[in-house]
Amino acid sequence: MTDLKERAHVGAHELSTLLWRERELLEMLLFKLEEEQLLLTAGKSRWLPFATREVEQVLERLRAAGLERSVEVAALADEWGTSDDATLRDIISGAPDDAWREVFTAHLAALTDLTAQIAGVRDSNVQYLRAAARSTQETLARLNPEAGTYDTRGTTASGPSTAHLFEKDL
Repeated sequence: MTDLKERAHVGAHELSTLLWRERELLEMLLFKLEEEQLLLTAGKSRWLPFATREVEQVLERLRAAGLERSVEVAALADEWGTSDDATLRDIISGAPDDAWREVFTAHLAALTDLTAQIAGVRDSNVQYLRAAARSTQETLARLNPEAGTYDTRGTTASGPSTAHLFEKDL
Protein backbone atom coordinates (compact mmCIF):
# COMPACT_ATOMS: atom_id res chain seq x y z
CA MET A 1 0.00 0.00 0.00
CA THR A 2 2.83 2.40 0.80
CA ASP A 3 4.38 1.70 -2.61
CA LEU A 4 1.13 2.66 -4.34
CA LYS A 5 0.91 5.84 -2.26
CA GLU A 6 4.55 6.75 -3.06
CA ARG A 7 3.96 6.17 -6.77
CA ALA A 8 0.91 8.47 -6.63
CA HIS A 9 3.07 11.18 -5.08
CA VAL A 10 5.76 10.69 -7.75
CA GLY A 11 3.13 11.03 -10.50
CA ALA A 12 1.67 14.10 -8.82
CA HIS A 13 5.13 15.60 -8.45
CA GLU A 14 5.86 14.96 -12.15
CA LEU A 15 2.59 16.61 -13.16
CA SER A 16 3.30 19.59 -10.91
CA THR A 17 6.76 19.97 -12.48
CA LEU A 18 5.22 19.89 -15.98
CA LEU A 19 2.65 22.49 -14.95
CA TRP A 20 5.44 24.76 -13.68
CA ARG A 21 7.17 24.41 -17.04
CA GLU A 22 3.92 25.18 -18.85
CA ARG A 23 3.40 28.26 -16.68
CA GLU A 24 6.90 29.48 -17.55
CA LEU A 25 6.18 28.97 -21.24
CA LEU A 26 2.92 30.90 -20.93
CA GLU A 27 4.81 33.73 -19.24
CA MET A 28 7.33 33.67 -22.10
CA LEU A 29 4.47 33.79 -24.60
CA LEU A 30 2.95 36.76 -22.78
CA PHE A 31 6.33 38.50 -22.87
CA LYS A 32 6.75 37.84 -26.61
CA LEU A 33 3.24 39.11 -27.35
CA GLU A 34 3.89 42.25 -25.33
CA GLU A 35 7.14 42.65 -27.23
CA GLU A 36 5.16 42.45 -30.48
CA GLN A 37 2.77 45.04 -29.11
CA LEU A 38 5.62 47.42 -28.33
CA LEU A 39 6.90 47.03 -31.88
CA LEU A 40 3.44 47.69 -33.27
CA THR A 41 2.83 50.79 -31.16
CA ALA A 42 6.31 52.15 -31.94
CA GLY A 43 5.77 51.64 -35.66
CA LYS A 44 8.77 49.30 -35.92
CA SER A 45 7.07 46.90 -38.31
CA ARG A 46 10.39 45.85 -39.81
CA TRP A 47 11.06 43.72 -36.69
CA LEU A 48 7.61 42.11 -36.56
CA PRO A 49 8.61 38.98 -38.53
CA PHE A 50 11.31 38.25 -35.96
CA ALA A 51 8.93 38.74 -33.05
CA THR A 52 6.27 36.63 -34.74
CA ARG A 53 8.76 33.83 -35.31
CA GLU A 54 9.65 33.90 -31.61
CA VAL A 55 5.95 33.71 -30.68
CA GLU A 56 5.55 30.70 -32.97
CA GLN A 57 8.56 28.99 -31.36
CA VAL A 58 7.08 29.44 -27.89
CA LEU A 59 3.71 28.15 -29.15
CA GLU A 60 5.42 25.04 -30.52
CA ARG A 61 7.07 24.43 -27.15
CA LEU A 62 3.69 24.91 -25.47
CA ARG A 63 2.11 22.30 -27.76
CA ALA A 64 4.80 19.80 -26.78
CA ALA A 65 4.34 20.65 -23.09
CA GLY A 66 0.59 20.20 -23.46
CA LEU A 67 1.10 16.72 -24.87
CA GLU A 68 3.44 15.81 -22.02
CA ARG A 69 0.89 17.13 -19.54
CA SER A 70 -1.90 15.10 -21.13
CA VAL A 71 0.13 11.91 -20.80
CA GLU A 72 1.00 12.65 -17.18
CA VAL A 73 -2.60 13.61 -16.32
CA ALA A 74 -3.84 10.32 -17.79
CA ALA A 75 -1.28 8.35 -15.77
CA LEU A 76 -2.08 10.22 -12.56
CA ALA A 77 -5.82 9.95 -13.18
CA ASP A 78 -5.40 6.19 -13.44
CA GLU A 79 -3.46 6.11 -10.16
CA TRP A 80 -6.00 8.32 -8.38
CA GLY A 81 -9.02 6.49 -9.79
CA THR A 82 -10.45 9.23 -12.01
CA SER A 83 -11.27 8.90 -15.71
CA ASP A 84 -8.52 8.60 -18.34
CA ASP A 85 -9.62 11.84 -20.04
CA ALA A 86 -9.50 13.77 -16.76
CA THR A 87 -9.02 17.51 -16.77
CA LEU A 88 -6.95 19.38 -14.23
CA ARG A 89 -10.19 20.13 -12.38
CA ASP A 90 -10.90 16.38 -12.26
CA ILE A 91 -7.41 15.78 -10.90
CA ILE A 92 -8.04 18.40 -8.21
CA SER A 93 -11.30 16.81 -7.15
CA GLY A 94 -9.72 13.32 -7.19
CA ALA A 95 -6.62 14.31 -5.20
CA PRO A 96 -6.08 11.97 -2.24
CA ASP A 97 -5.08 14.77 0.14
CA ASP A 98 -5.47 18.51 0.65
CA ALA A 99 -1.82 19.28 -0.10
CA TRP A 100 -2.06 18.08 -3.71
CA ARG A 101 -5.49 19.66 -4.08
CA GLU A 102 -3.98 23.02 -3.08
CA VAL A 103 -0.94 22.61 -5.36
CA PHE A 104 -3.04 21.79 -8.41
CA THR A 105 -5.62 24.47 -7.58
CA ALA A 106 -2.80 27.05 -7.51
CA HIS A 107 -1.52 25.77 -10.88
CA LEU A 108 -5.01 25.97 -12.37
CA ALA A 109 -5.53 29.51 -11.10
CA ALA A 110 -2.15 30.65 -12.46
CA LEU A 111 -2.72 28.96 -15.84
CA THR A 112 -6.19 30.49 -16.11
CA ASP A 113 -4.87 33.96 -15.25
CA LEU A 114 -1.97 33.73 -17.73
CA THR A 115 -4.29 32.50 -20.45
CA ALA A 116 -6.63 35.46 -19.88
CA GLN A 117 -3.71 37.91 -20.01
CA ILE A 118 -2.43 36.33 -23.22
CA ALA A 119 -5.87 36.56 -24.81
CA GLY A 120 -6.07 40.25 -23.91
CA VAL A 121 -2.67 41.12 -25.38
CA ARG A 122 -3.36 39.00 -28.47
CA ASP A 123 -6.67 40.81 -29.04
CA SER A 124 -4.96 44.19 -28.64
CA ASN A 125 -2.28 43.18 -31.13
CA VAL A 126 -4.94 42.15 -33.64
CA GLN A 127 -6.58 45.57 -33.23
CA TYR A 128 -3.23 47.31 -33.76
CA LEU A 129 -2.59 45.24 -36.89
CA ARG A 130 -6.06 46.01 -38.26
CA ALA A 131 -5.57 49.72 -37.57
CA ALA A 132 -2.17 49.65 -39.30
CA ALA A 133 -3.61 47.86 -42.33
CA ARG A 134 -6.52 50.32 -42.51
CA SER A 135 -4.13 53.28 -42.22
CA THR A 136 -1.94 51.88 -44.98
CA GLN A 137 -4.96 51.38 -47.25
CA GLU A 138 -6.17 54.93 -46.59
CA THR A 139 -2.72 56.35 -47.30
CA LEU A 140 -2.45 54.43 -50.55
CA ALA A 141 -5.93 55.58 -51.59
CA ARG A 142 -4.92 59.22 -51.04
CA LEU A 143 -1.81 58.99 -53.18
CA ASN A 144 -2.12 60.82 -56.46
CA PRO A 145 -1.44 58.21 -59.13
CA GLU A 146 -0.71 60.95 -61.67
CA ALA A 147 1.96 62.81 -59.75
CA GLY A 148 3.84 63.53 -62.96
CA THR A 149 7.54 63.48 -63.62
CA TYR A 150 10.34 65.93 -62.95
CA ASP A 151 12.03 67.97 -65.68
CA THR A 152 15.61 69.34 -65.70
CA ARG A 153 14.61 72.30 -63.55
CA GLY A 154 13.15 70.05 -60.81
CA THR A 155 9.56 71.03 -61.43
CA THR A 156 6.85 68.53 -62.20
CA ALA A 157 5.68 68.22 -65.72
CA SER A 158 1.93 68.09 -66.02
CA GLY A 159 -0.15 66.55 -68.73
CA PRO A 160 0.41 63.23 -70.37
CA SER A 161 3.46 61.35 -69.26
CA THR A 162 6.53 62.77 -70.93
CA ALA A 163 9.06 60.76 -68.97
CA HIS A 164 12.27 59.99 -70.79
CA LEU A 165 15.33 58.12 -69.80
CA PHE A 166 17.42 61.03 -71.10
CA GLU A 167 16.38 64.65 -71.19
CA LYS A 168 16.26 65.82 -74.81
CA ASP A 169 16.13 69.53 -73.99
CA LEU A 170 19.70 69.90 -72.72
